[in-house]
Amino acid sequence: MSPNDALQVEEDEHAAPLPTLYIFLDEGGNFDFSPKGSKFFTLTCVSLYRPFTLHTDLDTYKYDLIEHRIKPRLEMEYFHCAEDNRFVRSKVFSKLSGSVPHESVDSVIVEKRKTGPALQAPEKFYPKMLGYLVRYAVEKAAHGVGEVVVITDSIPVAKKRKAIEKAVKTTLAAMLPKGTPYRIMHHASRAHYGLQIADYFNWAIFRKWENGDTAAHTTVAKQVRSEFDIFRTGTRFYY
Repeated sequence: MSPNDALQVEEDEHAAPLPTLYIFLDEGGNFDFSPKGSKFFTLTCVSLYRPFTLHTDLDTYKYDLIEHRIKPRLEMEYFHCAEDNRFVRSKVFSKLSGSVPHESVDSVIVEKRKTGPALQAPEKFYPKMLGYLVRYAVEKAAHGVGEVVVITDSIPVAKKRKAIEKAVKTTLAAMLPKGTPYRIMHHASRAHYGLQIADYFNWAIFRKWENGDTAAHTTVAKQVRSEFDIFRTGTRFYY
């Protein structure tokens, strides 16, 4: 081994480990592919690296709400955008706008009536859309990635949970450099501020597409990197 090779080995041994990329996921809409269902289905992820600096601020705000009894549901466990009142929702979106890194949020948008019957079963539809989303998020990671940890809300339906795990594992195995470790975890929203943050971003994106309500979306527009309308060129409607 030459002196230069020995120096390189020593530098490599003392190099800082690559960071873990955390991908927190949330969804909007439903799996009712009929005129009675939602017009759109959205699947949104927030890509974050530690330290999660916003978590302390949100935790402090949660206890402020408990102590001042501002929130309608006084047994305040966690933030949930659809259930939080307008005052709380506005405050949380303001915090997200100021603290979540720019261009760290990605979303796949599905106009459901353009989805062919063969893809409408949840165990086929969900993994496909999730695969596109996770692959894009990892490809756009701002730093080298030592490990990828994908965290979704708890999934009560075993068939759906297995489909999600298979889709993510297949996508990451095909895309990541050989040997890059990854994990998939299903936790309750109350267990992670990351999931609560994803819920808020997904709510804003879903409202924009489903109802044309852009108020919340405008507040956090700099954080949103992509909203991919996956069937944007489609012209056939199935219902």
